Amino acid sequence: MVDAAVGGGEPEASDSLRTFGAVVQALREHAGLSREEFGERVGLSKHTVASVELGRRMPDPTFAERSEGVLGNTGAVRNAAKHLARQPGLAAWFRRWAQLEATAITLYTYECRLIPGLLQTEAYARTLFTNQLPPLSDEQIEAQWVARAERQRLLRERPNTAFAFILEEHLFRRRTGGAEVTREPIDHVLEISELRNVEIQIMPTEQETHAGLDGPMRLLETPENKWFAYCEGQESGQFIADPKVVSMLQMRYARMRSQALTLKDSMSLLQRMRGDQ
Repeated sequence: MVDAAVGGGEPEASDSLRTFGAVVQALREHAGLSREEFGERVGLSKHTVASVELGRRMPDPTFAERSEGVLGNTGAVRNAAKHLARQPGLAAWFRRWAQLEATAITLYTYECRLIPGLLQTEAYARTLFTNQLPPLSDEQIEAQWVARAERQRLLRERPNTAFAFILEEHLFRRRTGGAEVTREPIDHVLEISELRNVEIQIMPTEQETHAGLDGPMRLLETPENKWFAYCEGQESGQFIADPKVVSMLQMRYARMRSQALTLKDSMSLLQRMRGDQ
């Protein structure tokens, strides 16, 4: 999965992120605002604010403008944002999507290759990283996992965001990394499925055909109710803003939801697979 880059998205120094975060923190403290108070005014959790200030998270495209209005309209945040470099651990083609993902109100994912990054366990993710070609250094692998773990916080930090996943059954039967490594993601997905804002469906292998045979896809809705899509290949990704194409992918995803197992049956299947491991 290149949502935390494996090839083509090597980690880079995050000096610009740390500098940007320091500017935001200094202005916030000068304004006498706690992280929680500032977050409420810009529409983010205090944990997300902390991640931005510590240089661990790339702010979304509207963060600078929203911050300016709260922090005195000095232009300092806006100017600092112009010098932001790419986020460590994220592939170049994924960064724009990751920025929108951080504030999306709806996120749909269909995956047929690997368990999606948002649902991976550390052992599963590190198995992918250590088997990447060309090989990654220990530092790169660590940056990959840190970026992925940071993204996974979205599931719990954004309870008002609707997350939906359609996953092929064979993703859990492949035993990537061995039986023990595969058992953990099954337990993890069963746990995540209990969150009110998360829906997970399994596309059974016995389903002879379905609307997603052209490959994986992601769809998201912004707070402004605009929809975007993202499709990914081995060393590239396509960010899709064309409303006609996005609409077509939405129709395919809607059809897949009716072709996959129900939420209840999906969890029952995972529980049976858990017992087979």
